[in-house]
Amino acid sequence: MNTNVSTITPRVEIRGLSQAAGAMFLVGTLAGVSGVIGDYPVYGGQALRYLLAAATLFAVARIAGLGFVRLTPRETALLVALSLTGLVIFNVAVIEATRHSGPALVGTVLGTVPLALALLGGRPTPRIVGAATVVVAGATLATGLGSGDLPGLLWSLVALVCEICFSLLAIPLLPKLGAVRVSAYSAALAVPLLVVIGLLVDGTAMLRVPSSSEALGLAYQSVIVTTVAFFLWYDALPRLGTETAGLFAGLIPVGAIVTGLILGLGAPSVPDLAGAALVVTGIVIGLSAAASPSAATATGSPAAGARPPATPVNSRAAEACSPTAPASSPAAATRPPTVRAASHSPAARPATTPTVAPVPEAGPPVNPASSPVNGGTFRRHS
Repeated sequence: MNTNVSTITPRVEIRGLSQAAGAMFLVGTLAGVSGVIGDYPVYGGQALRYLLAAATLFAVARIAGLGFVRLTPRETALLVALSLTGLVIFNVAVIEATRHSGPALVGTVLGTVPLALALLGGRPTPRIVGAATVVVAGATLATGLGSGDLPGLLWSLVALVCEICFSLLAIPLLPKLGAVRVSAYSAALAVPLLVVIGLLVDGTAMLRVPSSSEALGLAYQSVIVTTVAFFLWYDALPRLGTETAGLFAGLIPVGAIVTGLILGLGAPSVPDLAGAALVVTGIVIGLSAAASPSAATATGSPAAGARPPATPVNSRAAEACSPTAPASSPAAATRPPTVRAASHSPAARPATTPTVAPVPEAGPPVNPASSPVNGGTFRRHS
């Protein structure tokens, strides 16, 4: 009996969708909160942000029983590249792009993340590409095209590449390390890199005692935008894939709009609201495409792999009892049960017809809590 995929993994899909949406919305709040710490030295502030985030994530890993994992040279290189591009260079690029062109241009360029991930994440369907295009249009409309110069555009493109690396470089690491370790290790590696850049740019002035509002802003960036959003995003990526998860990057300007409204930075304009509506529309289109039966049952898809084989139950039981082939023989899996002619000898005729107990139908495979798919032993404690 074929089981519908929607009845197998609804909780996994709902959890992944909510995590991706929450992560990108929290990242969007960064723009509003950054205004609170605008006067604090940039590189020193980012180093403090990632230092506090790494300490928090390592504490979470210890509580969850996640020990140190020995990495191969390739995995170490991936982790360093992830921290260097997705955290350090990304922040530098956003800062420099904002200085040259303001936040509008870099926000518009980053709005193309869903389309880029849809194109780079495999073989996207035309509907996924169309949905990503709608999300990009909404993000562009909500952010505003603004005005800028060539250096601002180039730095914005660097930020776009780094944002893509933030997701793609993490995918090979997540099965072995899990979301908590990837977030903790990358944040810890970003601290010395930012300290070096800060010393080169600002010297000893890269650090000072923050004011109360600056301390609250740095704490929010560290705990909410880094610790929580990183974990949610990296936990959602393996569940959804880059094509579907990337659609939620369009929620970044939506989070910025809501944060600005809450902090009293200004009410959203008509283009802001229209762009947010386009983003939501594109996400709905993309999710409906990902949940369609043709996509769910495609060869090689995770959903197709989770579906149990459509082998009749009684035929398996008959093959196991066939006297012409052992139950473990490869031929027994494909040979039909042998029907013997009725014997007239009383000795050869069985007194009673043996009954075969039905074999319970195999359910969908479930990964154990300690399997590599679940990132070590973390799932046991989630």
